[in-house]
Amino acid sequence: MTQQTVLYDVPGPRQRRLTLIISILATILVAAGAYFLIYQPLDEKGQFSMELWGPLIDPSNENFTLVWQRIWVGVENTLIAAALAIVTSLVIGTLLAVLRLQLKSIAGNRYAGFSSPVAYLLRGLGAGLAVLTRVCVEVFRGLPVVITIFFVARGFPEFGITLDTLWYLVIGLTIYNGVVIAEILRSGMEGLPSGQREAAVAIGLSPLQTTGLILLPQAFRIMLPALISQLVVVLKDTSLGFIISYEETLNIGKQIIGALSNPIQVYFVIAVLFILVNYSLSKLAQYVQKRLARGRKTANLPAQNPPPAALVSQAEGAGGA
Repeated sequence: MTQQTVLYDVPGPRQRRLTLIISILATILVAAGAYFLIYQPLDEKGQFSMELWGPLIDPSNENFTLVWQRIWVGVENTLIAAALAIVTSLVIGTLLAVLRLQLKSIAGNRYAGFSSPVAYLLRGLGAGLAVLTRVCVEVFRGLPVVITIFFVARGFPEFGITLDTLWYLVIGLTIYNGVVIAEILRSGMEGLPSGQREAAVAIGLSPLQTTGLILLPQAFRIMLPALISQLVVVLKDTSLGFIISYEETLNIGKQIIGALSNPIQVYFVIAVLFILVNYSLSKLAQYVQKRLARGRKTANLPAQNPPPAALVSQAEGAGGA
């Protein structure tokens, strides 16, 4: 039976033919525009000559091996910085999300079991931490990442903290992306039905246990698409390491361009590399999401009927009796 949508009528043969004709015409117009507005001007300026593309696509070119060695160094540095920043951002973001949720849950606590001075001190400490975490989230989420990286690289040495350039980049990325991930997870946990919290309290779980055992795992699963999108942002933001002279892919590309004077070709190759890595990450996210959804459906399936062999044995036993 054909499934029909209630949002619009199923197009008839005439409408489908019209849609096909419009699609073909639009494709022809886009192709013509790309040829006359992009390909032809670039071709007239010699941008497709092997003199410019040779170091990138011709193995017989004298600069081919050296260029790709340098690009590979940049790719390695980019992936290392991205991997470290992703791990630290997830850890910091998770801890911050849990902390903010716990502070919100104890905001109205009167601490009746303590003396008045201690109770006021605990209430003031909770309120102060709530304000501090909120300010940190708003400030670091509002700052451009490039400024955060710059202040980390220039500020830490002023306090006597000297690190490798890689770690300045990782810390700068973690500060920004950690607070963004924290807000993603916090919104995911707060969006869950309140009945789950009430059930957890009813069986004697503490607020921290409720968050760690019930709310947080569901928030990770529900907010997985947003989390993966943010991790892609982390990977792309590693290109901002050029401001602190970190040799990531884009910085290596600038060095190659300075030597060979072929910016369009080099940036095109770098763009393709970034697209491939981000596409792979997106596909991995889709795979993980499908596996989680499949596991959830399997867990919710009712118990299956006994196999035929068991039914036969039961019938034979009943007949013998």
